[in-house]
Amino acid sequence: MRQITDNDNLVAYCGLYCGACPAYLKEKCPGCLENKRAGWCKIRLCCSENKYKSCADCTEFKDVNDCKKFNNAISKIFAFVFRSNRKACIEQIRSKGLKAHAEIMSRDIKKHSLPR
Repeated sequence: MRQITDNDNLVAYCGLYCGACPAYLKEKCPGCLENKRAGWCKIRLCCSENKYKSCADCTEFKDVNDCKKFNNAISKIFAFVFRSNRKACIEQIRSKGLKAHAEIMSRDIKKHSLPR
């Protein structure tokens, strides 16, 4: 089983931190950037086509929730199921940078994780 580490290559295009995802940690998923089977994800496709590291690099929308690829019914279900706040992640990346976001996410998740 993988350990939670702070690696900016494990930040998903939508801002979530793959480095703490149970599927990634159990080696069932390579993470967003390496997941070739995630062709269904419009955010991933948009960021890849525009050579963005994440939605934080997009200048078309000041508020990421104005983007229909980012903010739609599927994303709301995803946020509910995974108890995630992708908008806050993108705002943190914009204000602190991708590397700092990965460091903050891994540190906070480690701090709040239950022993396994």
